[in-house]
Amino acid sequence: MSVHEHEVRVTASVTGDATAARPEDESAAAAPVPEAVVPPAGPTPAAPLTARDVDEARTRLGGVVRRTPVELSERLSEIAGTPVWLKREDLQAVRSYKLRGAYLFIDSLDEERRRVGVVAASAGNHAQGVAHACRALGVDARIYIPSTTPRQKRERIVALGGERVELVMTGDTFDDAAEAAAADVERSGATLVPPFDSPVVMAGQGTVVAEALEQIREDNGREVSTVVLPVGGGGLLGGSLAWLAERDPDLHVVGVEPAGAVSMAAAVRAGRPVALHEMERFVDGAAVRRVGADPLRVVLRERPELIAVDEGAVCTEMLALYQTDGIIAEPAGALAPAAVATGAVAHAAADAGEGILVVISGGNNDVSRYNEVVERSLVHEGLKHYFLVTFPQEPGALRRFLDQVLGEDDDIVLFDYIKRNNRETGPALVGLELGATENLAPLLARMAASNMEIERVDPAGPMYRYLT
Repeated sequence: MSVHEHEVRVTASVTGDATAARPEDESAAAAPVPEAVVPPAGPTPAAPLTARDVDEARTRLGGVVRRTPVELSERLSEIAGTPVWLKREDLQAVRSYKLRGAYLFIDSLDEERRRVGVVAASAGNHAQGVAHACRALGVDARIYIPSTTPRQKRERIVALGGERVELVMTGDTFDDAAEAAAADVERSGATLVPPFDSPVVMAGQGTVVAEALEQIREDNGREVSTVVLPVGGGGLLGGSLAWLAERDPDLHVVGVEPAGAVSMAAAVRAGRPVALHEMERFVDGAAVRRVGADPLRVVLRERPELIAVDEGAVCTEMLALYQTDGIIAEPAGALAPAAVATGAVAHAAADAGEGILVVISGGNNDVSRYNEVVERSLVHEGLKHYFLVTFPQEPGALRRFLDQVLGEDDDIVLFDYIKRNNRETGPALVGLELGATENLAPLLARMAASNMEIERVDPAGPMYRYLT
């Protein structure tokens, strides 16, 4: 296996604002997805995706994918006021549900297509599913991933695929990788394995919810009235909706997007897939600039509830899952449970005791990211703040700041000061971690009364992006 670095860079403005979900321009809003981005290669059912397709996919995937457990979360149940069941796809063979759709798609190829090989684009989890499937089925693959893909995911792709897979890193986003994969298909004649925009892949992904509901009802003797799913390109949501529409149409479905990458909500408003002009890439498993046309058709037909959760809330839930529940979830894996933890999921049937099914979609998290996870969580909870403090260049200036401004439960976690001998004052960047969120108002009052020149760094401003 080889790994190539290509100097293809497409930068995206980073924002956590849900208003980023606007098309690049009016023509982008009106244009369908270019065929070059997601070519319709490979097997496709003649008719729209049905519940029968998902049921048949379950049969074909038997013995291939794990029947991952469904566990009751006492923490989230207490928050929601009703039982909350977690479908643990982080315990899948590749630590993500993506194996289901990828394996089903490749297994559906005829001998000639298998001989030529396959190509895939992924932010990481789909790539692992493709790598695992190719090694098991004896099919060669070239997999394109963004250069921003966490190291842990890159290493897992290499380990899972063995000599069957060539890994190619290109660009900064999934969409950059998708364009490179499409160009490869054009050159080589290989078959593209779509990460979400295919009825076959969607059928595989839809087996997650079908399996989970069976487990809750048959293994635990309970019912649910709400299903909460993470949303990136829409494969899991579309496949689940197609199955539920026929098998359990009364269930309320909630699709959860990261606030900085609400591509499904943008597509629903436009009535077609559109490209986000700005996108926050932190929730890499769900940060997709443009959703799939096939999933969108199902979403437009079934009209699930779509909500957005702030990336900081996702980080807080990642830490809660780890510290309280002993679950290692990647950002996309914590997306759906974060919606419950923040109270964003309204649950009308709580009094009846009917529960909520929440899919933890993946657990491929790089341990080196936890510093950023903790930082984002503290900022989101209002416990960490940054200030520019102008100190007089004289002895005792810092002591006065500590005595007059800092609270007894507050802590300095960053102090960056450059002394300039030819000036009477010098600025310092000061990061403060508060003991409680209610300490902020008294802190700001003490700053105002101190007669010091102190400027708060605006969390919504561009400078903040360099600190978090």
